[in-house]
Amino acid sequence: MTASIPQLPLRDELFLLGHNDDTGQPHIHRQALSLGMAGAVLTDLYLAGRIALDDTEDASSGGQQRLWLHRDRPVGDLIADTAIASIRYAKSAPTLRGWLTWFAEDLYERTRAGLHAGGILHRTSRRRLGGLARTDVYLATDTKWAVVARSRLRYLAAGREPPDNHTAALAGLVAFLGLASHLYLDDTAAVTGQLRAIAEQHHRPVRDITAAVDAAVGDLATAAYR
Repeated sequence: MTASIPQLPLRDELFLLGHNDDTGQPHIHRQALSLGMAGAVLTDLYLAGRIALDDTEDASSGGQQRLWLHRDRPVGDLIADTAIASIRYAKSAPTLRGWLTWFAEDLYERTRAGLHAGGILHRTSRRRLGGLARTDVYLATDTKWAVVARSRLRYLAAGREPPDNHTAALAGLVAFLGLASHLYLDDTAAVTGQLRAIAEQHHRPVRDITAAVDAAVGDLATAAYR
């Protein structure tokens, strides 16, 4: 079923999984989702051999590892290549957590615009407040994109497929962002635990990126109560 469907970048899959298929409304706070997508961009770059994290620290450092270019070549994706350029032209090597927070600022809008331009999302208008206000909503032109990504994670959680690097990274981001309940499986706590366990088997830099996303999302929650 999935062989003929191209694999989207991690950030695009996370965007789609982070929204209700029918209403287009985000399941979690947009800032939290944006931080997850920023982590997805870095993860894709790491898996493509473009970036590296310094190996003097680990996830316990709270995301203070620094980002380096491992191979300064574009990947042919506008957002990913913008991320490469931001690391290349930084005055000093950016910290992982600082870069995530900065890059996430307008990533939600950029990702949505890219999905719209690619025909994966379409924009429609809906009225609210008794028809007095009109709101633009972005919906998937075909639910296959979210269904395929969701199915891969469900198969992983059920132990029916071995984790490839891409899906294992997605599993970690979905688990840490609290999106496992939207995979439509019975025991959300068990699924979340299984996805976290799969993510823990990944390359250390990918685990560190996911942990830094989790910490940055935690900062959002803390800030809300100040």
